[in-house]
Amino acid sequence: MISNTTGEHRIKTMTKTTTSLEALIGRATELACTGRREILGIAGAPGAGKSTLAAQLVAALGTDRAVLVPMDGFHLANALLIERGLRQVKGSIETFDDAGYATLLERIRNQQPPETIYAPHFDRSLEEPIAGAIPVYAHTPLVITEGNYLLSDEGQWPRARTALSETWYLEPHEDTRRQRLIRRHMAHGKNEHEARHWALGSDERNAKMIHGTAGKADRTIRMASTS
Repeated sequence: MISNTTGEHRIKTMTKTTTSLEALIGRATELACTGRREILGIAGAPGAGKSTLAAQLVAALGTDRAVLVPMDGFHLANALLIERGLRQVKGSIETFDDAGYATLLERIRNQQPPETIYAPHFDRSLEEPIAGAIPVYAHTPLVITEGNYLLSDEGQWPRARTALSETWYLEPHEDTRRQRLIRRHMAHGKNEHEARHWALGSDERNAKMIHGTAGKADRTIRMASTS
């Protein structure tokens, strides 16, 4: 049985390093072997590679040892964003349900058998969150979550951060990050002009704010190779 604790057992390493995927898999494996429910948070600006790294970690550890619960499942619905005049800044900090996300992480931290917790998923083809899409089982030792605002001090984000065992901040080369973001926008239906406008406008403003939170991470990471 996995015992659950608060974030009190965290050790702040505050390291900044260029590292490999293999080394990060090794650290995630260590977290999965503590005998406690651990939650690893991966933060970074849009296009930093958070979701790719998180998926690679889960694939390496296997679904018996790790599950991915992304922050993006807590996007507010498009209809609500339109009503509030926020549709053109979707992805900014005010377009997420921070309290809902914090509450979910607290439930996951304190989960006990035989409870199954169902987390939301963000469907990029629909640009909408889908409720109850990701089952989190009590026997899974490591939950990985990733998102832009895990290190923010606004709203209920500090509650979410308290539930995390360890936080990583991804710091890719900025040109690589921006180009990756433009390609992602184009892959989901925007033309090149629209993709560049979004990536270098709203996304870039968010990135600058997110970068200011990097110092709160346990580890600031630059990958040895990027794609």
